[in-house]
Amino acid sequence: MALTTRRSSIRIAVGGIMTECNHFGGLPIDIGSYEASTLHRGNQVLQHTTSVVGGMLHALRGQEAKPVPLIFASMCSAGPMTRECYLQLKDELFERLKQALPVDGVLLPLHGSALVDGLDDPEGDLIHAARDLVGPDRPIVVTLDLHAHVTEQMVRHADALIAWETYPHHDQYTTGQRATQLLFDMLAGKYRPTMAMGKVPVITSAIHGSTIGDDPFADLMRYTKSMEQRDRVLSTSLFLIHPYMDCEDMGSGGLVITDNDPALAELLAGDIAGRYWERRHDLEPESFTPILAIRKGLRVAGGPVILVEAADCCGGGAAGDSIAALSALVDCDIDVPSIVPVVDPEAAAECHAAGQGAELSIPIGHKLDPRWGSSRLFTGRVEHLSNGDFTYTGGQWDGHHEHMGATAVFTIGSVRVVIMSRATYDWADEQIQTVGLDPTHAKFIVAKNPMNYRLAYGDHAKAVMILDTKGPTPTTLKHVKFRNLRRPYFPADVDIPGLRPTILK
Repeated sequence: MALTTRRSSIRIAVGGIMTECNHFGGLPIDIGSYEASTLHRGNQVLQHTTSVVGGMLHALRGQEAKPVPLIFASMCSAGPMTRECYLQLKDELFERLKQALPVDGVLLPLHGSALVDGLDDPEGDLIHAARDLVGPDRPIVVTLDLHAHVTEQMVRHADALIAWETYPHHDQYTTGQRATQLLFDMLAGKYRPTMAMGKVPVITSAIHGSTIGDDPFADLMRYTKSMEQRDRVLSTSLFLIHPYMDCEDMGSGGLVITDNDPALAELLAGDIAGRYWERRHDLEPESFTPILAIRKGLRVAGGPVILVEAADCCGGGAAGDSIAALSALVDCDIDVPSIVPVVDPEAAAECHAAGQGAELSIPIGHKLDPRWGSSRLFTGRVEHLSNGDFTYTGGQWDGHHEHMGATAVFTIGSVRVVIMSRATYDWADEQIQTVGLDPTHAKFIVAKNPMNYRLAYGDHAKAVMILDTKGPTPTTLKHVKFRNLRRPYFPADVDIPGLRPTILK
């Protein structure tokens, strides 16, 4: 559809639900969860100046087009959305779109790994519903996290799927701009996108999923993006699937958008997926028990030594309430300064009730999601109390004010436990800094994320140890008992004779 009217009269709908979910743990997401984080309606959406929505709006204004705001809901990863929550948000999103019709195009900022109780492909459902409303001739361009579970429904009903290119994530804003530019190129009749997704059954954690340096995923990303230099290639995306879902046909691979050349899109998407399969072993991490990791860390000169307890990653949907690393540090009875984060609203409340300086014994851990362990009684002193407010200093929430709720620093010997009431996404070390702790003075720091600890401690960490602990976001998927994802898949199956990439188009 070529532009036939003045740009100032072009109307582009903007809205979506952007959440990553976990089938194996985390608390269910309801409307209150979004209201405590981000749930913007109508003109509130237009206030976004950062992340993917901010990029879309900036690009729309640069095109002198009129953004038509719908709703935008976003929050830290957790368990699946309740069906009531999803239907309420979906109904409101598309009621606003219906009232706004006709529009010239639709921009959907989504994640790609959301889950709903009873529905494993909500993003595909949203894209399909948008297509039904606006018809076949209005472009729908969707942005996704590079950890998305790309489905046939998503590919079939969108004109273009464009993923973030960085992990740790910091290019959401420019991804929103890229998506908007492609939409306007379509409206101008410049391009006619044809799209294909190549997938292979590689289900690995994000430990080696950085897009910088010599990580295997970084090598694959550089190869994938190099294809954009080819004639007729409009966009390429690489996906390391969020592995903590249990859905059929999960896999990682590459998506290619060409200008009216479906055969080329399929060829290149299959090539990327094939190369992904070849690097599968490089994506599997080496891990250690907490006790062994601590012993190895004690032999390292200086600090900090980062103990990566990725199995309790709030950013991947875990509750953040594991005490596996904390217990190991206490049991080792070592006199070195250490920092451990734990989400435990009951323990935080007890510390606040007792007051700063109080000595007490409290049970800590495994209360929000007790499937992975039991609480343990610890004796210590309340060193510091806080309301838990902080501001992100980078990434998709740069400048966003967040709150951990009532927070306490509880000292057990030489171990300082940051006890939070509410799980928040780990970007760098904002949560630790806001309670007055200096990470550079610690021997051991427990980081509950698979990647972003590099942002916080990469410049001064003396060593990094990946922990093998129980939780809903484990370092390896070798031993996870999937019900819907059927074998064969890597790493449960090291080899799959005769494997060919699956092509979605």
